[in-house]
Amino acid sequence: MANVVVVGAQWGDEGKGKIVDWLSERADVIARFQGGHNAGHTLVIDGKVYKLNALPSGVVRGGKLSVIGNGVVLDPWHLVSEIAKIREQGVEISPETLMIAENTPLILPIHGELDRAREEAASKGTKIGTTGRGIGPAYEDKVGRRSVRVADLADPATLAARIDRALQHHDPLRRGLGIEPVDRERLLADLTAIAGEILPYAAPVWKVLTEARKAGKRILFEGAQGALLDIDFGTYPFVTSSNVIAGQAATGVGVGPTSIDYVLGIVKAYTTRVGEGPFPTELNDEVGQRLGERGHEFGTVTGRKRRCGWFDAALVRQTCATSGVSGISLTKLDVLDGFDVLKICVGYELDGQRLDYLPIASESQARCTPVYEEMDGWSESTVGARSWADLPAQAIKYIRRIEELIQCPVALVSTSPEREDTILVTDPFAD
Repeated sequence: MANVVVVGAQWGDEGKGKIVDWLSERADVIARFQGGHNAGHTLVIDGKVYKLNALPSGVVRGGKLSVIGNGVVLDPWHLVSEIAKIREQGVEISPETLMIAENTPLILPIHGELDRAREEAASKGTKIGTTGRGIGPAYEDKVGRRSVRVADLADPATLAARIDRALQHHDPLRRGLGIEPVDRERLLADLTAIAGEILPYAAPVWKVLTEARKAGKRILFEGAQGALLDIDFGTYPFVTSSNVIAGQAATGVGVGPTSIDYVLGIVKAYTTRVGEGPFPTELNDEVGQRLGERGHEFGTVTGRKRRCGWFDAALVRQTCATSGVSGISLTKLDVLDGFDVLKICVGYELDGQRLDYLPIASESQARCTPVYEEMDGWSESTVGARSWADLPAQAIKYIRRIEELIQCPVALVSTSPEREDTILVTDPFAD
């Protein structure tokens, strides 16, 4: 049976939550493979809005197993709060429907404190634009081999040793930033108190997924941020602290790369970005404002206004290549309704040279100017369209031109936040 990876193919906020929820009807297991609760997925189901951060998008659909993989960094207090909030909305969550990999690193309060202190101390031009939730410092501790992991919560002696190792690193950093030393006993007590609420969900996720594959079950692998925020292939240093591209799906839950049969890239019909960093097609004019207002472009997690611009085909072609995208899901097509003229970026100019990709050096990225192709827009509404016959001819031309430019076919088209307002072209789960 086919297993599908879903990745954002821009800077995030592409509408992954809705698409994962829509696809989860065809899946048996939904596995989150990277990121932290800095991700924000908004689902609209029968008019009811669910806002998720740490939980996989599949939790709102009954009868499915949701998994948080070891590639995620997890704030246990936030998770407990999020579970309680989603339960209040009538969603059943139990150890039978949610599992957390035992080797998942935890985000501790000290990580958020360090994250915010660093960003505050950064001078203009060096700020990354983080959410301040401790994601970066938690990943640093993971690769520095000083993380507290889910399994450590079960053994008091191990937990204390892990904390001591972490504080050998954090206390000197805090002194340099003018922060009080960590209250070790309070941190230990807080982790001991939360352990009983986290450990029931702990499981050898790699084994569970291996057995699911052998049983012929379909797995949907869910990422968090967009590929242009990948620590290696994003617009460094204005990126997240983990690998976002599709290859991370395997290591982020503990399965081999042969477990992946199809990669679905989620792509907005225009481009947005939150936070700092280069953005070649950004529009600081009334068109950009119109896109933001019509698309309700405010971050699910931070509430920050998203920067808006025309569709960048050169960048999406790049991310489709680095993630091995099989097909894309084009979202928010309806936001473009009523524009007389649409522009698509087909490449860049840098120092008089034409480029068909964004260079890796941040200084060069900042100096790239977009090369545009223009198309006529459409006046008809695409809101709620569920078949090609419901779309204006010019909207179809726009979609077909995007396919040509990014060298990747469109598998799905989303025309509203509602789950069923989706045009299925190719089923990613088809055998």
